[in-house]
Amino acid sequence: MIIRKNIFKNFKWLKERDKCFIISADYDGLICASFLVNFLGWELVGYYNMEKIWISEKGINQKKELIWVDLNIVPKAGKAIGGHITMLDNQIPKGFDSSCNLNLIKKLSNNDFDKKYPFSTLIFLMWLFNYQIPKNEMARFLILHSDASWLKYQKYTNNINYWISNLERYNWDFLFNNINSLEFEKKVDQIFYPALIEAGANTGFSKLKSTHLKIQSRESQINPDWDEDIILNLQELFAHYLFWSPIQLPIIDKKINGKKIEISLDKVKKIGLKLFIKKNNIFSYAITGSNRLKYTIFDTIK
Repeated sequence: MIIRKNIFKNFKWLKERDKCFIISADYDGLICASFLVNFLGWELVGYYNMEKIWISEKGINQKKELIWVDLNIVPKAGKAIGGHITMLDNQIPKGFDSSCNLNLIKKLSNNDFDKKYPFSTLIFLMWLFNYQIPKNEMARFLILHSDASWLKYQKYTNNINYWISNLERYNWDFLFNNINSLEFEKKVDQIFYPALIEAGANTGFSKLKSTHLKIQSRESQINPDWDEDIILNLQELFAHYLFWSPIQLPIIDKKINGKKIEISLDKVKKIGLKLFIKKNNIFSYAITGSNRLKYTIFDTIK
């Protein structure tokens, strides 16, 4: 059983106020940002899409104290809240000691994808702070849309039940009520997804499809260079249905370009994970399948 007070004990910064943070450049990161600004008074200072970092002047000045949300980064100075598999067999890089990642807490590795934490970073934060969801269907969907959590609930029942039983008590019944039904999927198709499309927050599809209507999961990637209108539209949705005040967007001072690379785990294992990270000066990575690893490097970054 994972207990909230133990997480706060190990990651004391999760209860601190007025922290600066960077988010993943997508819907999942943006809704986490709204939650953290409204409930902890944190300040959004940048975005990261696993290839580029957009960061404000304050973010640069606070670089040693930044928290990376919906992300996992390797440097020891970096605190993070993320949900990727990063453990290779029994190897965990030293930098992840400061990462609050439920998969690491449960010591799940590349051999344990059937037990990977299935929900979004937002749902983890709501569970952690025991946040009660507003009693309206659109609010519930905005939460369940993060990381396609509603579809994962339909598809991975055994793993869902495993995590619900391993996380200290929460109002899961309301969050997941009637999700695996034709009635809910009709609302997704006719009400929920159209609202996101109208907001411009629809940039592609993932592989997951719903049980009844075969609705394909929609993704919402954000490019901070030109998608401010989409970000503001989503803020309006969060304000209207979740009652979270719109957040102050960072004024980007610098964009740092990196390179994203994919490699087989077999090649990493031959070198050893820690040496592979050191030799390639890897900034972040995720094990994305039983035999694939994606990582990001920057030519010049401190």
